[in-house]
Amino acid sequence: MWRSNPKAWVTRKLFVEWVNLVFGPTVKKYLQENNLPVQALLILDNAPAHPPNLEDDILEELKFIKVLYLPPNTTPILQPMDQQVISNFKKLYTKHLFQRCFEVTESTNLTLREFWKDHFNIAICLQIIDQAWLGVTTKTLTSAWKKLWPEAVAERIYEELEPGVSVEEEIVSLGKSMGLEVERET
Repeated sequence: MWRSNPKAWVTRKLFVEWVNLVFGPTVKKYLQENNLPVQALLILDNAPAHPPNLEDDILEELKFIKVLYLPPNTTPILQPMDQQVISNFKKLYTKHLFQRCFEVTESTNLTLREFWKDHFNIAICLQIIDQAWLGVTTKTLTSAWKKLWPEAVAERIYEELEPGVSVEEEIVSLGKSMGLEVERET
C-alpha cells in the first residue's frame, strides 16, 4: 500500500486505512493458512498516528484484532529495535557509505563533492542500506530480544562471536583516508 501526505508523516486516517486494508487481511490470511486461531494482538505506542480508540475503527470482519497501547515513555525500553539494533545499523550504513565514497574517489577523478552532487542517487543509497542490513549480526538481533524476552533466545546463538575490528574504527580509518576530519565518538 502506498499513500502519502504533504508532511510525509503517517496520519491517523492513513494508519486506520492500513490496518483495515493491509494489516488485518494479511494477518487473517496467515492465521487461516496456518490453521491457527483467528486472533491477533496489535501492540502500539503513543505515536500521533495511532488513534486512541483504534478498535472502534476496525472493520467488523477484523474484530479478531485486539489493540493494546503501551504506557507512555516505555517504547525505547520495550522495542527490540531500540536496543542497539538501529544504532548498529546506522554505524554499518556509515561504514558502507564511506567505503563507497572512498572507492569512487580513488578509482576516478571525482572529488567527494562531485560524487555527492552527481553520482549519489537513491539506487546507490538502497544498495548501501541493503549491505548495512545484511551486516547486522544475529548476535545483535538476539541480544535485543534477550533483554526483552530471555526465554525466546537460544544461548548458543547468543554466544556467536563478533568481528575483531570495530565498525567505528573502520569508519574513522575510511574517513581519514579520504582526508576528512573524523574522530571516534566514545
